[in-house]
Amino acid sequence: MKKTWIIVLAIILLIVILPIMSVASNYNKLVVMDETIDADWKQVENLMQRRYDLVPNLVEVTKGYATHEKEIFTEIADARARIGQGGNREEIIGANQELTGALSRLLVIAENYPELKANEQFIRLQDELAGTENRLAVARQDYNGSVQTYNQTIRRFPTNILAGMLGFEQQPYFEMEQEAGKAPSVKFD
Repeated sequence: MKKTWIIVLAIILLIVILPIMSVASNYNKLVVMDETIDADWKQVENLMQRRYDLVPNLVEVTKGYATHEKEIFTEIADARARIGQGGNREEIIGANQELTGALSRLLVIAENYPELKANEQFIRLQDELAGTENRLAVARQDYNGSVQTYNQTIRRFPTNILAGMLGFEQQPYFEMEQEAGKAPSVKFD
C-alpha cells in the first residue's frame, strides 16, 4: 500500500512539476533572447552615434567645395537632428534611413569635385565613415538576426501563449527604406 502512495505522489508531482519547469525554461529562453536583442540594438546605437559624430565634420569639409549644394546639407542636418531627438526604435530606424540616403547623395556630390576627392581630411573622414557604415551594416544584420529568432520563437505554439501572457511582444526589424535601393541622383542647376 505504501508503494502505491509513493507512485501516485510521484505521478502527481510529475504532472505539476513538468509544466512548471517547461514554463520556467521557456520564460528564461525568452528573457535571454530579449536581452540579446537589446544588446544588439545598443551596438547599432553605438555605431549610429559614431556616424552621427562624424557627419558634421564630413559636411563641413564638403561645404567648402560644394557651397551651392544647400539642399543635401539641410537634409543631413534634419535627419541628424531627428536622430539626436531619440525616440523609440522605429523612429530612430527611420531617421537613420534618411541619414543614410542623404549621405549617399553627399558622397555622389563629392565625386563631382576633384579637389575635394583629393583633400586629405575629406579622404580620412570618408574612410572613417565607410568603416563605420560597414560595422553598422554588420551590427544591423546581427540585430535583425536576433529579432528574427525572437519573433519566430514568440509566434510558435505553445510559446506564443506564454509570450502573450507575459507581455513579450514582437520587435521591429531594421529594414532598408524603399528609396535606399535606388542610386542617388545629383543635378547641378
